Amino acid sequence: MTERPLKDETLLGHAGNAPQANFGIVNPPVYHASTILFPTLAALETMNRDKIANITYGRYGTPTTFALEQAAAAIEGADKAIAMPSGLAAIAGALLSFLKAGDHLLMVDTVYAPVRTLCDHTLRGLGVETTYYDPLIGRGIAALIRSNTRVVYLESPGSLTFEIQDAPAIAEAARQAGCVTMMDNTWATPLYFKPLAHGIDISLHAATKYIVGHADAMMGLILCRSAHYRQLKTVVHGLGYCAAPDDCYLALRGLRSLGARLTRHGQTALELARWLAGRPEVIRVLHPALPGHPGHDLWRRDFTGASGLFSFLLRPCTGEALAAMLDGMKLFGMGFSWGGYESLLLPVRPQAVRSARPWSAEGTLLRLHAGLEDPGDLKSDLEAGFARLRAAA
Repeated sequence: MTERPLKDETLLGHAGNAPQANFGIVNPPVYHASTILFPTLAALETMNRDKIANITYGRYGTPTTFALEQAAAAIEGADKAIAMPSGLAAIAGALLSFLKAGDHLLMVDTVYAPVRTLCDHTLRGLGVETTYYDPLIGRGIAALIRSNTRVVYLESPGSLTFEIQDAPAIAEAARQAGCVTMMDNTWATPLYFKPLAHGIDISLHAATKYIVGHADAMMGLILCRSAHYRQLKTVVHGLGYCAAPDDCYLALRGLRSLGARLTRHGQTALELARWLAGRPEVIRVLHPALPGHPGHDLWRRDFTGASGLFSFLLRPCTGEALAAMLDGMKLFGMGFSWGGYESLLLPVRPQAVRSARPWSAEGTLLRLHAGLEDPGDLKSDLEAGFARLRAAA
């Protein structure tokens, strides 16, 4: 009788764990290491032949690192995972693994702003040309692929304005042209979207966000099939990337509760999004689960849920009025990042980081991360903020 595959929620609690290898301890301990000793010359020579496959030096990973990588790969449906010191490190390491001087990169226009900086400065300096494309292009991406295009990069939903991309269509066009596809899957996490199952070659995460989940560790993940693993591993470790064992431990611990936390984040965010859509101060709400949102039908087709991050557009107001609203928030913090237990509210400017799909909407765009607080309390905090906004107008 064939065993039924374990559900994601079960894998969250068990993948990567090996209690009997650690004296019965449930959570893998934190292994701090630089030097690894070898008992025999034969063992040392085996290490020299294949550094990637063994525990050979702290920078190549410890049992703590490997536990996180095994768990993340199992949940994402990948063959392999590589822990990285941040989400941007994961993205940079993946891009540098497949791009060289003279190559061309197709980058989604709604990408996380630091990645645009990476493309426009570091990659350009290395002789890599980047073309930004409309996130809603779908199969039309084929017309932009050149003979020297090596990578097609997606982020779905897009940073700040949350457009959903047709990942399977883009992946198919890229595959036919011999390009590697990469996708930032941080927003959906492995629970709500599985890029590799939709044809993407490499999935990337700023695990700092939902996987860590407690706003206290920097972590990135690269997930892939075996065919791309050796090239990725060789390049990222050759560049000196190394995820700290304490942060790997915190990411693994956060992963265990991801299912429960993400459900709450998503429910609260959707409740707030619907409430905000009815507010007179708000022009529109940008949330992939709301009908009418760009790519909403694709979200319904491909995603199994929505996380806690979305944006809403305020009617035009003065800087003083905006400051009166934001400076007095009691529960919503104002800071970068997201995915933690705490709610955040941050003004953002898409117009500064767009070219292929310009942003020209009037008004202030606010990005909201719904934390784990009571939704009613969060609404009250927002309502008081709107009252200050009106009073200062």
